[in-house]
Amino acid sequence: MNAVSSEVPNQTTVSLPPREPVRVLHLHAGNMYGGVETLLMALANLRHLCPEMESDFALCFEGRLSRELTSAGVPVHELGRVRISQPWTMWRARRRLRELLRRQRYDAVICHQHWPLVVFGRTAKATGQKVVLWAHNFHTGRNWLERVAQRIQPDLLIADSSFVSGTMSHLYPGVPAPVVYYPLALVDAPDAPRWRAVARGEQGVDDDTVVIIQVSRCEIRKGHPLHLEGLSKLKSRNWVCWMVGGPQNPEEQRYFDEVRNTAERLGIADRVRFLGQRSDVPQLLSGADIFCQPNQGPEPFGIVYVEALWAGLPVVTTAMGGALEIVDESCGLLSEPESADSLAKQLDRLIQSPDLRSQLGKAGPARARQLCDPATQMRVLENLVRNFATGGSI
Repeated sequence: MNAVSSEVPNQTTVSLPPREPVRVLHLHAGNMYGGVETLLMALANLRHLCPEMESDFALCFEGRLSRELTSAGVPVHELGRVRISQPWTMWRARRRLRELLRRQRYDAVICHQHWPLVVFGRTAKATGQKVVLWAHNFHTGRNWLERVAQRIQPDLLIADSSFVSGTMSHLYPGVPAPVVYYPLALVDAPDAPRWRAVARGEQGVDDDTVVIIQVSRCEIRKGHPLHLEGLSKLKSRNWVCWMVGGPQNPEEQRYFDEVRNTAERLGIADRVRFLGQRSDVPQLLSGADIFCQPNQGPEPFGIVYVEALWAGLPVVTTAMGGALEIVDESCGLLSEPESADSLAKQLDRLIQSPDLRSQLGKAGPARARQLCDPATQMRVLENLVRNFATGGSI
């Protein structure tokens, strides 16, 4: 369509009435903190970028997420602690959800992962709500929770990557599964040089030492053992590694202890710093030179890769899963799956070449914004939910 010339005489401007905000209720357990919780906080903190979408949050567990959402000033509804093995806790939480849905109008109820779909999906559908499952992980249909969730068909799926979307069709055939990359708070950090100096100073790292950082949950898929094995092949190089993230349950504690023992066994414990759970991740990223997370299982998407790119770090990861939609030759290096030798080779290229680190790091922010620009992705989500709620095309 040709643009209308500004020279057309007597042209009047018609002001369209503002659209009624689309209202969304996000259902989540709330007892952990990772990628999903980062997304929910982004939806809360970035709501000013899309006033046409209003979000409420309903959680079963109080903790870091509920505190941060409350501090952000968004409505947080407490449904009560739920254990699927204790049916009375589900009955109580479902009753509270029914009461909420009778009081409030929502255009869509979004279940983040299968757990809230199993606990609350039928309750929401019984009250006439349109139910969405936002899949934040790839699915095989093999574990018991997925098998139970298959009996509760959502009206719409949202996938956090094309990789995840491709795994959903066998669970819910015929249900649309559009991809929405996460809107992330990509905010310029003018204090980054000072953050870098402070972070390295606190860890006693001089300017000549290359800092390799991994920020992740304590689980085998994140590749901590592979990372350590790759580093052990580079003992002659001048590096230290910051492992950020601590255990959040007994299973993660056992894994964390094994990872620390692996560092001891490989003879690199003095060069690997386990920094635990941190709230200053942007500052720590500013202090690092390379981001490395060599997954031993596919990553559904990988928020932390985008955060590292935004911080101007070259990213090293394994060539599998959602990471392939984020990291390309412009901004990072890919290693072969399950190969410590391949990982060591890619890390060594960056350790020895400040120019390569700089070249890849400079391309990172543009790549991060291309994928997860907050204003763009908030609008994508709002339009998707609105079209879904009004019966339009997806």
